Amino acid sequence: MTGIHKLPASGPVAVSDPGPRSTGVGSGLAGDVIGDHRHHGGTDQAVYAFGRAELDHWAGRLGRDLPAGAFGENLTIGGYDVDGAVLGERWRIGDVELQVTGPRLPCGTFRSAMGVRGWLRMFTEHGRTGAYLSVLTPGELAAGMELTVCHRPDHDVTVPELFRALMGDVAARRRVALAGDDLSVTARRGLARPGA
Repeated sequence: MTGIHKLPASGPVAVSDPGPRSTGVGSGLAGDVIGDHRHHGGTDQAVYAFGRAELDHWAGRLGRDLPAGAFGENLTIGGYDVDGAVLGERWRIGDVELQVTGPRLPCGTFRSAMGVRGWLRMFTEHGRTGAYLSVLTPGELAAGMELTVCHRPDHDVTVPELFRALMGDVAARRRVALAGDDLSVTARRGLARPGA
């Protein structure tokens, strides 16, 4: 079973904290499916956002249409640079408040869904993975709602920097330490792995 295949919702979708990865419901969005609870979902990965501009970049590079949800994202964001977000940044969309927790790590399911030879290497080298978010204030989201950054921490450690640190970049690892308490539990565990 996989949860990577997403389609745009026709109306509002309830969003809440799904609880821990091991015992929670997985996704923070009602009706969403997480196929691999060992590696995906939970409080730090309740919602996955990806930029529309990045989808357009890949559509051009791959020579095919990539509709909203094509990368398994729950939110396709237009008009804001998702990968420019800093760790711990908070977004308000309607009554929902979300917090940026880290990057997506490309997996075998993503590779299979894309069906592109060398996909994981290409995506990793590009380094703009979108962002996972936790849900601080539950509510409902619908297409077309405006995103407002309601808090941006003083450090400038971005999602791509954490991604590079998790991929073994030593300089990025040193920079990521500046995020301090804005590093999520999942990020801390990933950085503690040998080779990260």
